[in-house]
Amino acid sequence: MAPAERSRRVALRAVAAAGSGALLLLAFAPYSVWPAAPAGVALLSLATRGVHARRGAALGLLAGVTFMVPLLEWSGVYVGPAPWLLLAASQAAFFAGLGSVLALLGRLSPALWAFGTGAAWVLQEALRGRLPYGGFPWGRLGLATGDAAYTHLARLGGVPLVTFGYALAGGCLAAAVLGAARRRTAGATIALAAAAAVTLGPLAVPFAAPAARSAVVAVVQGDVPREGLDFNAQRQAVLRNHVARTHELANRVRAGEVPAPEIVLWPENSSDIDPFLDPSSYALIDDAVRDIGVPVLVGAVLRGPGEMSSNTGILWDPETGPGQSYVKRHPVPFAEYIPMRSIARTVSSAVDRVTRDFAAGDRVGVFDSPAAAPTLRLGDVICFEVGYDGLIRDTVDEGAQVLVVQTNNATFGRTPQTEQQLQMSRLRAQETGRWVLVAATSGVSAVVSPAGDVVQRTELFEPDVLVQRIALADQGQRTLASRLGLLPEAALALAAVALAAVPLAGTRRGRRLVEGVRRGGSPRRGSDAQPARRTDGEQQ
Repeated sequence: MAPAERSRRVALRAVAAAGSGALLLLAFAPYSVWPAAPAGVALLSLATRGVHARRGAALGLLAGVTFMVPLLEWSGVYVGPAPWLLLAASQAAFFAGLGSVLALLGRLSPALWAFGTGAAWVLQEALRGRLPYGGFPWGRLGLATGDAAYTHLARLGGVPLVTFGYALAGGCLAAAVLGAARRRTAGATIALAAAAAVTLGPLAVPFAAPAARSAVVAVVQGDVPREGLDFNAQRQAVLRNHVARTHELANRVRAGEVPAPEIVLWPENSSDIDPFLDPSSYALIDDAVRDIGVPVLVGAVLRGPGEMSSNTGILWDPETGPGQSYVKRHPVPFAEYIPMRSIARTVSSAVDRVTRDFAAGDRVGVFDSPAAAPTLRLGDVICFEVGYDGLIRDTVDEGAQVLVVQTNNATFGRTPQTEQQLQMSRLRAQETGRWVLVAATSGVSAVVSPAGDVVQRTELFEPDVLVQRIALADQGQRTLASRLGLLPEAALALAAVALAAVPLAGTRRGRRLVEGVRRGGSPRRGSDAQPARRTDGEQQ
């Protein structure tokens, strides 16, 4: 191949990889153009087909950088570019591994290539969602938006199966383009039909409907004095905002303007003052809870254990006071606790804003509301925990009838972070067959139906209260996804590894045979009588 032609092909592959990342970005809020996701997958698959695994890694990294850097821009709004770019680079590194796997899968038949593409994306997200420090789930295809037909797969296999749907459709699109380029009309038509079937077929799977009684719930958004890292500089003001909104709700209930709720939900950080150490804060909360007359789930920062702090949800009863509690099980590294603090400080002095590391809880976040008859059982996760499959699954396994996401997004201002996180809540509703209630300090608070529809929502940085009657799931009611747990993700990840190993093993066997001939030996008869055929990638 002439050098000029080689350079042109390399440039085209690079453009395709960068375009893949740009298309993936469009699938997420604030754009939420879901067809861009399978198109982006297809473009990266085509870019990596016919190249060495090493070049596939470079192309995957380029796609990952193009995708992750703008997607995670919100992480650097108030702490500067260094933490943002380091986070984006760490996530893009997983796309380098994805690119290598896709390059290997590109040596398979079109059908196996398409299937392997879907499985490879599941593998990449499984690793990225666990490593390092418990992983980071942002940018998973399955959490992009609740509007695509693929989301119906959430009921069957959770977020990993939704990711597989997106990526399998993208793999089929890539196979159709390849078939058309080679003028194999029949193959291209079959691949295109398969992409359509994967996209539209999930619509036949209905979302689960809660089977127990209904209940009225209220979500309080008190708002904060200011945006950014200093949102809690006036911690007493934040608490008083939520107290005031609760008193207003009580007045509206007494006036008959809204139905009386069975439970009221406050967000994460609604009391950044430990009420057990500050009598005035305790009195403010207790007075508001007694006024509304039903339990209130309060988001508080508590001192302890030891020199650490705890991000905690406390169920506060109007008669008995604070009772059941849940400590956040997955504190955010470099935000709620600082690994390798001395090294992290060299990257950004903002780490010193975290003066006390947050401890990780050791129990599932479930609450039984004593005021409800029969009992209303809540499943609680805090902020970014909504992105972790296992934490959500644990609450359902413990009998949660409705899911609550207590969150505080004031740190990220008016960036797309809030909308991206809301999309995660929509997928969790579709996955579990339960209503999801998002209580945010500054917004967006929302009420999400089991079909993923946002029934009510607030605006950013505006105080508000949402009151909604919802249907409760039976405590034993679980979707197939909840019952299967890790199995769909594990099966697809293993399938990706197995498929990628096939061409890798064949290439190595062929190289050994070639070396044997060069040394004066002779290849064995039979299936190993000839060295493996060199692929286009090996020629490059």
